[in-house]
Amino acid sequence: MGNRLRSANVGSRIFGYAWMEAGEKEYTYLSLTTNYVKFFDVFRSIFYRTLGQAGIAEPRKFATDEDRECLLTSYRALKARPGVAECFARLREGGFTVWCLTSGDVERVAGYLAKGGIDFPSENFVSCDDIGVGKPQPRSYQYLLDKFPKDSDTWFAAGHMWDAAGARLCG
Repeated sequence: MGNRLRSANVGSRIFGYAWMEAGEKEYTYLSLTTNYVKFFDVFRSIFYRTLGQAGIAEPRKFATDEDRECLLTSYRALKARPGVAECFARLREGGFTVWCLTSGDVERVAGYLAKGGIDFPSENFVSCDDIGVGKPQPRSYQYLLDKFPKDSDTWFAAGHMWDAAGARLCG
């Protein structure tokens, strides 16, 4: 789709960013209203709307469902950023047990880690899809926190300020 986007004066990077940002916003707002919908379902559903907002006059003529699915398949094929494996290794060497609380589905996020050479135990993965509430709802963090003994020393780290702020509400 890159050439088609360029011909419409839409950069592929900014389109991808806008699609992701809009998807995360819609996912989060739906969760906040207690109408939980899996992120990938929301992300898929706003593809054409994002094209329209990018200035594409007739999004459904510009792109097809097959185009969208190709992009979604590529998105599932991403891998973890450099340094994540080393970060997790250092934490484990320091005596920490690393868990993952994700707004994504376990298969996709575990795939990112595996493609980045990271062995991550499935029993330490929690998806918001499994608990029916998305981050940054405090209930999502509390669900994970409740898995640990009350007197345990727990830490939370995140790549987003909103994620850390949501977790902070649970202590």
